[in-house]
Amino acid sequence: MKPATQLLRFDAAPGDPYRPLSTPIYQTATFAQTSALEFGPYDYSRSGNPTRSVLERQLAALEGAQYASAFGSGMAALTTLTRLAAGGRILAGDDLYGGTYRLLSRISAHQDIAVDYVDATDLDAVGAALRSPTKLVLVETPTNPLLRVLDLPSLARLCHERGALLAVDNSLLSPLLQQPLGIGADLALHSATKFLCGHGDVTAGAIATNDSDLASRISFLQNAEGNALAPFDSWLLLRGLKTLHLRVREQQRNARRIAAFLGRQPAIRNLRYPGRGSVLCFETGDIETSRRLVESLRLFTIAVSFGSVHSTVSLPCRMSHASIPEAIRRSRHLPEDLVRLSIGIEDADDLLEDLAQALEALMPRAARS
Repeated sequence: MKPATQLLRFDAAPGDPYRPLSTPIYQTATFAQTSALEFGPYDYSRSGNPTRSVLERQLAALEGAQYASAFGSGMAALTTLTRLAAGGRILAGDDLYGGTYRLLSRISAHQDIAVDYVDATDLDAVGAALRSPTKLVLVETPTNPLLRVLDLPSLARLCHERGALLAVDNSLLSPLLQQPLGIGADLALHSATKFLCGHGDVTAGAIATNDSDLASRISFLQNAEGNALAPFDSWLLLRGLKTLHLRVREQQRNARRIAAFLGRQPAIRNLRYPGRGSVLCFETGDIETSRRLVESLRLFTIAVSFGSVHSTVSLPCRMSHASIPEAIRRSRHLPEDLVRLSIGIEDADDLLEDLAQALEALMPRAARS
């Protein structure tokens, strides 16, 4: 089935004689057992829940995977992922979400996991870095926030030649626009809060894989550490997924128009838009100008996240990436004046008018008269 059909035509409640179209919310902590000596398919919702099971099958199908696990947040999923490198080394891309950097540098690095960073767009640099034993390579593509696109097949080849796992954060594109497992990755990671949910009302994460051993280890950690997604949030995420193809299509259409508009504006510098997805970023020349622009927008909500039906705007260095020390940001050429837009499903003409009025407000009064 094509994704648009797959998102809707699935078994919403396996074994339910009433055959509901919407998956029921099994809002229960425990399940009655038929025997004191044998467990049924479910016993305790931390270990497994029918609502979450349906969601996990859907997530796996979307990523072209055999297995998927749903977590209470993207960071919970990422934390579980880092456990796979216990006693070894993680090599991470150097352009990545600030919360990921915080986890790797301030927590993982103190839990018997060595952490190093590399420009993942530079295959020679990656190859050189992999000369040191590495358990896990963690990258984003497009990267966040600079939207660099990585050569995943070549990265996968380098990783596997050195015996390292390749994990790809696919949050920025969603499985509709990119399936990392199909081009060599071992694990695909999502902040499902973003495009998968799409409505800004769920915090969730997911990991997908085709490797049964990795899936077993992840499932064990999910249960042992108690970070699985709750039943109601699983239901909300399932509901959001049903419109994923519609949302992504409209967001992408809007983003392309907005990117074309911004590319013609003299006040906009270094516009970055990879041509797919609905997140773009640019510079203005200084942080004060960027602040004024952001605060002049009326339809773009100032918010740290992306991927919602609502259009949002942020200054990554002061918001989502503020946990990366300023000296590190400078060394990685992350511009302090960077503005990130996440394009929603509002009417594109309204969004363009809003951007136009905000840009006009930046012009000196004499230039407008």
